[in-house]
Amino acid sequence: MNYILFDDYSRDNLLPLTYMRPVADIRIGILTIREKWEKHLNVKTSSLTESYLSEKFPTVRSENNTLLNGSVCPNAGLIEEIKKLKPNQALVNDDVIIALCMKDEGLEDVNDMEIEDIDDVMTNVDFLKINHPWDIFIHNGKAIESDFELLTKGRKSQKLSDTNRVLGAENIFIEEGATVEMATLNANRGSIYIGKNAEIMEGSNIRGPFAICEGATVKMGAKIYGPTTLGPYSKLGGEVNNSVIFGYSNKGHDGFLGNSVIAEWCNIGADTNNSNLKNSYDNVKLWSYPQETFIDTGLQFCGLIMGDHSKTAINTMFNTGTVVGVNVNIFGPGFQRNFIPSFFWGGTKGFKPYNINKAVEVAKAVFARRDKEFNDVEKDILTHVFEITINNRKA
Repeated sequence: MNYILFDDYSRDNLLPLTYMRPVADIRIGILTIREKWEKHLNVKTSSLTESYLSEKFPTVRSENNTLLNGSVCPNAGLIEEIKKLKPNQALVNDDVIIALCMKDEGLEDVNDMEIEDIDDVMTNVDFLKINHPWDIFIHNGKAIESDFELLTKGRKSQKLSDTNRVLGAENIFIEEGATVEMATLNANRGSIYIGKNAEIMEGSNIRGPFAICEGATVKMGAKIYGPTTLGPYSKLGGEVNNSVIFGYSNKGHDGFLGNSVIAEWCNIGADTNNSNLKNSYDNVKLWSYPQETFIDTGLQFCGLIMGDHSKTAINTMFNTGTVVGVNVNIFGPGFQRNFIPSFFWGGTKGFKPYNINKAVEVAKAVFARRDKEFNDVEKDILTHVFEITINNRKA
C-alpha cells in the first residue's frame, strides 16, 4: 500500500511553523509526526501539501493509496483500524478524517475535502491531533512517552557512565555514540531519551520527560525541566521548561525558554528570555494567522512560537505569548511586540523589511556550517514565503 500524509485544516492554524514544511514534519515527542507513521507502518511516506512545498516534499502516487492525516499522531489502535480500510473508505472521528483509502484519480480533491463516494468508518480509538502551535508543548510529555516505548521496546540501552547521578535509571535510554558525563538525570517523573551521538555536558540538571535527538548537545550547567525536546543537531543551554526545538537550532547560552516551540535553523542569542506567565494570571492570547488577530489559547502558561531561520541578539526579551515569523532578526532593549511578521529586521525601536537576497545569503552560510547545501529548492521555498507574507509586513 502507498501511504501519503496530507495537510488538513490545521495547517494554517499552525503557521508560522508550517510555512517551511508539511504539518507531518512537525516534531513532537522524540520523532516528527511523519517519523511516527513510518515507524508504526514500517514504510516510507510522501506528502500532499502546498504546491510551493511540493518539489521538496513530492507526492508519490500509486493506483491504490492510503492517505493519512499529517496532524494526527498514530498509535497501535489506529494502525490496526487503518489497515482494515477498504477502497473508498475513510476512518473518521467526529469531523476529523484520520485516514482514507482511495484511487489515484481522487487525490486532487483531498485538501478541499470534497470527496464523493467515500464511506465513513467511525473509530473510538483515542488519539492525539495537533491543531495549534501550543498543542505541541502541551502534549509533548505524552508524545515523548509514546515515542520512547516505540523506539526502545525490545532493545537494550547503552551503559550510562558512573560519573552521573541518576534517578529512575530504568526510564533512561541511551543510543550508540551518545556521551553523558557528570550530569544529574531524574527520570522518576518521565522518560529520558538520549539520541545517537548526542552529548550532555558536565553539570547539566535534567528532569524528564526529556528527549535529546541525534547529534544534539546540552551545554554545561543547563537546567532542563520536562517535558522538553531538543531536536537533532541543536544546542541547548540555560534554563528550559516544557519546550520543543525542532532541529538545527541553537539556544547555547544562559537565558530562560519556557512553554515554547522553536522551528529549524534558529539562533537564540545569549541571555534571551521569554515570559510564559502574565502578571495578571490571565489566559494568554496568541496571534492567529488565519484570523489575523490574537486569540485566546485558554492557557495560563504560553511562551514563544518562532518560525524557521529567525534569530535574536543578546539580551532579547519576549512578552508572554509572542509569535515570531520566518527569517526575523530581532535586537534591541526592552520587551518585543507580541507578533513579529516574517522577514523583519529590528526591535523595539522599529522594524524594517529583511532583504530577501540577504536572507538567502545568510541561510546559505548557516547551512554550510552544518555541512548542508542551501540549494535552489530551499531558496524557492524561502522566496515564496517572503512573497506570501508581504501583507503582514504592511500591518
